[in-house]
Amino acid sequence: MREIDRTSLTPVLVDGIRALHLDLNDAQIAQLMDYLALLSKWNAVYNLTAVREPARMVEQHLLDSLAAVPAFDGAENVLDVGSGGGLPGMVLAIARPDMRVAMVDTVHKKTAFLTQAKSELGLSNVTVHTSRVEQLQTPRKFDVITSRAFAELADFVSWSHHLLAEGGRFIAMKGVLPTDEIARLPAGWKATIVQPLAVPHLNAERHLIFIERAA
Repeated sequence: MREIDRTSLTPVLVDGIRALHLDLNDAQIAQLMDYLALLSKWNAVYNLTAVREPARMVEQHLLDSLAAVPAFDGAENVLDVGSGGGLPGMVLAIARPDMRVAMVDTVHKKTAFLTQAKSELGLSNVTVHTSRVEQLQTPRKFDVITSRAFAELADFVSWSHHLLAEGGRFIAMKGVLPTDEIARLPAGWKATIVQPLAVPHLNAERHLIFIERAA
């Protein structure tokens, strides 16, 4: 595994977890650092993320994804669409070992990484699919479908709503508030909550958009 400077990076991660008021134990923090090391190692060859520096990965990937964890309270079966290098899916799976997390991406090198990370990190609650989400079929539908900067909200909903369980919802992770995208949601769907996120050590806008079937 490519070495990262855990001595300097772990305190930044721990400080961010504390600021987010998340209850993660030492084993979960070690898993997050192992995931970061894997992502950094594979990224050198497979270009999984444009962020190259491990220190920036802590802020822009780990803490950014961890900031969304409270939004998944009560969720049992989650799908991460366009998961790429596993964000937020892999982070959610580590932070919430009680929750099943499926990840889907069309790019084989990305799902190969996710499969390897699942194995090396011992994440029995993770499932990986190589597929276009609109073609994906699963034996059980999902109570939450999420994505991080995956596509316009209308496309995200249109392509994946067949996988959403009755009473389920979408949680889209976005940067700047996508007012125009919210206005273009397909008929029968509405944004029920727009929640600004404060990510420790990251001076950038972040929002969660909760989308449900309109009554």
